[in-house]
Amino acid sequence: MKKAAVLGASGGMGYHLVMELAANGIEVTAFARNSEKLKRMFGDLPGITAVSGDALHEKEVLKACSGADYIFHTVSVPYPDWEEGHPAIMRNALKAAKAESARLIIIDNIYAYGKSEGKKVKETKQKNPHTKKGKIRLALEETVKNSGTPYLFLHFPDYYGPNAENTLLHQTLKPAAEGKRPIFIGDMDMQREFIYTPDGAKAAVTLALKEDAYGQNWNIPGNGTISGNDIMVLLKEAGCAKPAMKIGKRMIWLMGLWDANMKEMREMMYLYENPVILSGEKVEEFAGNLPAVSYKEGIVHTLNGLKQQQRS
Repeated sequence: MKKAAVLGASGGMGYHLVMELAANGIEVTAFARNSEKLKRMFGDLPGITAVSGDALHEKEVLKACSGADYIFHTVSVPYPDWEEGHPAIMRNALKAAKAESARLIIIDNIYAYGKSEGKKVKETKQKNPHTKKGKIRLALEETVKNSGTPYLFLHFPDYYGPNAENTLLHQTLKPAAEGKRPIFIGDMDMQREFIYTPDGAKAAVTLALKEDAYGQNWNIPGNGTISGNDIMVLLKEAGCAKPAMKIGKRMIWLMGLWDANMKEMREMMYLYENPVILSGEKVEEFAGNLPAVSYKEGIVHTLNGLKQQQRS
C-alpha cells in the first residue's frame, strides 16, 4: 500500500487532502502541531495516523514522513513569520523527501505571479513578484526545483470551505453562520476567485497520483469568479440576512498600526484591486474536468459545517 504524509493536516486544505488520500486507499500520516485538533478531526479513522509535531523541527518532520511515498506540504505560517518560517519548513520537507525518496507536492498560492495583466494567468506566465511575500514564494520554488526532488507545485486561489479558518472568506462566513454581521475585505463589486477546499484536494491528489505530472507547475482554479455582492445574495438566500461590514485599504492600513498581521497584509491589497484569476486550461487538458461545486453549494455546505461546530 502506498503511503503519504500531509504536513499541515489540520488546515483547511490539509484536512481534505488527508481524507481524499484515504479515500483513494493510501495510508496517511496527518501531521500538525495541535494534537487535540488532530484527534477531533481524524479520531480513529481507518488508514489515518495522527502525529503531532512542529514543521520547524527537522527531526519531527523526518519522523512523520518515515516510509512516505508522497509528502504534501501545506503548512502555513502567520505573515510576520514568513521570512524565516517558510524557508525552514521547506528545508525540512526537502530533507524528508530525500530521505524517503518521496515525491513532494507543494500546495502554493498565487503570490509569486505578481500583478495581474488583465487576463487569466497560465503556468507559462513569467513570475515577477513585486511583494516581499511573493518573492519568498518564488525563492522557495527555485529551491525545490534545484533540489533534484520530484515535485509538483500547485497554485490555488484563496480557499473557502469546511475547516478553512485562516482565509478571507472565513471572516465573512463564520459571522454569518453565527447570526452576526459578516465582514468582507475589498471591493464588493469586484469579481474574485475562490476554491472550495474539497475540490482543491481532489485536484491535488489526482495530479499527485499521475507520474507524468511531476516536475511541473499547475494552476488549479476555482469554479469561476464571484463578487462580494453575489456572496451576500447567497448568504441572504441561506437565511443570513445581515449586511456586510466592508473593510477597504484604508481600514487595513489603520489596523496595521497595532496589528502585525494587518501590517503585513497591506502589501497584498493589490489582489483586491486587480485580482489574479487562474487559467485551468493546462490541468483540464491533462486530467479532464475536475470536480467543482458551485459557489452556492459550497457556501451553504460551509455555513452548515460552521453551525454544526457551534452546536458541538
